[in-house]
Amino acid sequence: MRTATEKPPTVNVARHLRRQACRQPYRRAVVCPAGRDPAGRVAYTHLTFRQLDQESDRLAHGLQGAGIQRGTRTILMVRPSLEFFALIFALFKIGAVPVVVDPGMGLRRMLGCLKESRAEALVGIPPAHLLRKVARHYFRSVKVWVTVGRRYAWRGPTLAELRRASPRPYPIAETAGEETAAILFTTGSTGPAKGAVYTHAVFEAQVRTLAEHFKFSADEIDLTTFPLFSLFYAALGVTTVIPEMDPTKPARVNPLRIIEAVQNQGITNMFASPALLNRVGRFGKPRRVKLPCLRRVISAGAPVSPDVIETFAALLPRDADIQTGYGATEAMPVAMMRSREI
Repeated sequence: MRTATEKPPTVNVARHLRRQACRQPYRRAVVCPAGRDPAGRVAYTHLTFRQLDQESDRLAHGLQGAGIQRGTRTILMVRPSLEFFALIFALFKIGAVPVVVDPGMGLRRMLGCLKESRAEALVGIPPAHLLRKVARHYFRSVKVWVTVGRRYAWRGPTLAELRRASPRPYPIAETAGEETAAILFTTGSTGPAKGAVYTHAVFEAQVRTLAEHFKFSADEIDLTTFPLFSLFYAALGVTTVIPEMDPTKPARVNPLRIIEAVQNQGITNMFASPALLNRVGRFGKPRRVKLPCLRRVISAGAPVSPDVIETFAALLPRDADIQTGYGATEAMPVAMMRSREI
């Protein structure tokens, strides 16, 4: 037991990133498509674990200078990108509270969730700021805004301006386990959209549980269609590849883009919704597409039917496993079931 004068131990998922930056500084942390060459081949850009740690340090200094402090609820409306990862780890380093809402839930429900969050800051792309200007009623509590991209007729710094901040290592906030780390709103696919409050202790427990359950090896490369889940992989030292897709519309994904990413990058692990697995599986199975490098698939966010599992499994090697989890937003994984059991 701690005495009344003892400080609670520091629990902050950003410490895992810094540890990985020391252990494997030159390993790719995040890989992102950056266009195509004249032959139509996809080109990629990336940040190593060292670069991601340094970039998030720089942005943490900049965000703090803009007025985002420890405990500041900060709406993060940024497309899956290198900037998304750097920003969310910067917010964790500050001890601020990212508020993430799935825009796929629809505009009305999304605005309701944003109002409910009572956020004090907004870091977003220009369309997010246009929405803030048009629907002012839902953003009354927001006092600080940062633009990721070009700034138009509104105030506040841009991400490019914040990147000019000090390159010094940022002192990671000594947050306690019971402090709020993030607020993540469910999609509402199985009920009313609601905000799940993550504490730093929950994040810490998830990192530990995912490592113990999945036993990721040193060469793992992940393809995730839900970028926020990738922060766990960065903490675990797993390379994350962002696919070419609209994450708000997994049922409309171009199967060729997913197959291409898996084959180009040697993906070993994939986190995907049942809708995406169904789309890619129905495309690939009749065409005898094979993904021999993919040995583990995690699916969550909605019920996963045996038919979807069976169809997608036809693309995988015999020893690969599809696991479906419960509690994807609230505390993944509350429960997991393997495709062999199903």
